[in-house]
Amino acid sequence: MDNSQAILAMAALAQPTRLDTFRLLVKREPEGIPAGELARLLDIPQNTMSAHLAILSRAGLIVGERHSRSIIYRADLDGFRAVIAFLLKDCCGGRADLCEPLINELIPCCPPKANADGRHHLP
Repeated sequence: MDNSQAILAMAALAQPTRLDTFRLLVKREPEGIPAGELARLLDIPQNTMSAHLAILSRAGLIVGERHSRSIIYRADLDGFRAVIAFLLKDCCGGRADLCEPLINELIPCCPPKANADGRHHLP
């Protein structure tokens, strides 16, 4: 990932409806949500939702898959993971002890793994 890709993803999330949409899709993983249902759940017109979904899709944060006459949208967790990894790539200048609280908050279910030298690294 480069700066322009990261900026595109963060800009896509820097709008209330798109952020709400992405968070809702993350909550509904892995089944996803049809576009019309997303519009209904967020109480916005379908054409407006389509525009927001297009922006999130171009940013690599969601994917849509056609099922009959509807499109089911899902969060692209690999795309989102790439953004997070980009932001944390040089976390705390390699000082795992400084990064550990942040990592633990992001991944509360699984503690950071220790290297052979006992220092932690991102999973």
